[in-house]
Amino acid sequence: MRLSIVEPIGISEEKCQKLAKEILQDRMEVVYYNSPATDDGEKIKRSQGAQAVMIANKPYKDNVLEKCPELKMLSVAFTGVDHVGMEYCHKKNITVSNCSGYANEAVSELVLGMCIALYRKLDECGKAVYNGKTGAGLLGRELAGKKFGVIGAGAIGLKTAALAKAFGCEVYCYRRNPPKNSEYTFTDMDSILQSCDIVSLHVPLNDSTRGLINTQKINLMKKEAILINTARGPVVDANALAQALENGQIAGAGVDVFDVEPPIPADNPLLKAPHIVLAPHIGFATKEALEKRAVIAFENVAKWLDGKPQNIM
Repeated sequence: MRLSIVEPIGISEEKCQKLAKEILQDRMEVVYYNSPATDDGEKIKRSQGAQAVMIANKPYKDNVLEKCPELKMLSVAFTGVDHVGMEYCHKKNITVSNCSGYANEAVSELVLGMCIALYRKLDECGKAVYNGKTGAGLLGRELAGKKFGVIGAGAIGLKTAALAKAFGCEVYCYRRNPPKNSEYTFTDMDSILQSCDIVSLHVPLNDSTRGLINTQKINLMKKEAILINTARGPVVDANALAQALENGQIAGAGVDVFDVEPPIPADNPLLKAPHIVLAPHIGFATKEALEKRAVIAFENVAKWLDGKPQNIM
């Protein structure tokens, strides 16, 4: 049997082969491609003949899957699977496992970093230093005492909540099925938008969350509030957010995810919006997180070989 790793997964080929030997114990031939698959044709070429395929976050849709008749298992070295042809996989009984949990710390730390960058005006501060200016007009704000709202209180959302609490924030959370017992106050989404100084999004992308934060929802927020999106780009209407920042409807935003994967088209409205911190989808990208992700991805394959698949989507 063959496992084809069709794109780099963030660790060296040496570490990858070492993990494969330790976890799979020579039960599969492992083929590792250490360069990006530039198009679907290359993905098909690298996947054909493999019973298991490992991918990261690049699209792996029906047009690729249907050309790989021997494929039985897809190990997604990522949390979300909206880039995978899931209906096709379910129809053809292809097991799909993800690596949920590997980036809980990485993403939540980025959220707090973006909050601090916005509150302490770090971009403007850097420009002031480079341009020989002082700190005049760069009065910042503190996280302590602020109302911090988490929309989508799953694993990453709750880790973010814990960090916010450690900074002295008053934390409020929302999710469709709130727990019976929690150290945080669970309430409805509109209440969070209306009352919180900081709103951080951690929902998956699906039909119910696409465009979740639109003009109507942004208008519920306080003018001094900031919005952080490290979830999925299409969860937020980019035009609505850019307009709200231009009009001073809200005070700022931190965005790590967009409607498409970076590089971002030059006409994206967020590129010209004021009071915004942008990152090219690097929330998950820490050395520690990528190493954890690789371990989980190989363990998913091993569990599938054992007939006990885990992290099934």
